[in-house]
Amino acid sequence: MSARITELLAIMTRLRSADGCPWDRQQTFASIAPYTIEEAYEVADAIERGDLVSLKDELGDLLFQVVFHSQMASESGQFDFEAVAGAICDKLVRRHPHVFGDGAPLSVAEQSSAWENIKAEERGATEVSALHGVPNALPALLRAYKLSKRAARVGFDFEHAAQCADKVDEELLEVRAASQGASVDTARASPKASAEIFEEVGDLLFAAANLARKLEVDAEAALRAANAKFERRFRGMESLAAERGQVFSELDLAAQEDLWQAVKRGE
Repeated sequence: MSARITELLAIMTRLRSADGCPWDRQQTFASIAPYTIEEAYEVADAIERGDLVSLKDELGDLLFQVVFHSQMASESGQFDFEAVAGAICDKLVRRHPHVFGDGAPLSVAEQSSAWENIKAEERGATEVSALHGVPNALPALLRAYKLSKRAARVGFDFEHAAQCADKVDEELLEVRAASQGASVDTARASPKASAEIFEEVGDLLFAAANLARKLEVDAEAALRAANAKFERRFRGMESLAAERGQVFSELDLAAQEDLWQAVKRGE
């Protein structure tokens, strides 16, 4: 083990000691979990921005989360950091027989398929459903992708992407039907109408995630890109309005749409 990893483990032990940091001492797996998720997102954000300086820092923060959880588990006699490292080493060797064993070389696509097959074998007889093990805590869009992927592995899937697109159209029509006559302000809509619209919008989003999977598009990444594009264009509209001496919030929708189209043309 490297000297700096040893130092990091010692710092964590000290923080959790009787005379350590009161905040660190009172934490539990549940209280730390949101920070672990946040740090993982900050790693992804640094990568998306191409900021390698920030990436180094964010990876350190994420590593600290692993050390924090390992320390808490060690205190209750469950496992320690060494066991965590050992478990992932064993898993990587087991899931790469074409590298560490006698398996034949594989293409990227073949390896992805083999990886999923090995994972399924590991779940083995304890698996009560093809959907078993898809974490509830995943972001909803990512979980929709994984659920539909698992279902597809046992044959429950459309044959063509066009059929997935048709399903999106079908779900959109159901949203339209459910929303006809309903108040746009959900606070004034009837509970029954609100519940129906809520359900149909959920079905629409799931169908869209399934279409993305069928088209081999990372739905989470695609939505992040769409968010970034919307933010860039919206900020552009605000800037353009200010350049013209206008107050964006005081413009009617037609004027705002003109600004939107102007920003799009300028990209």
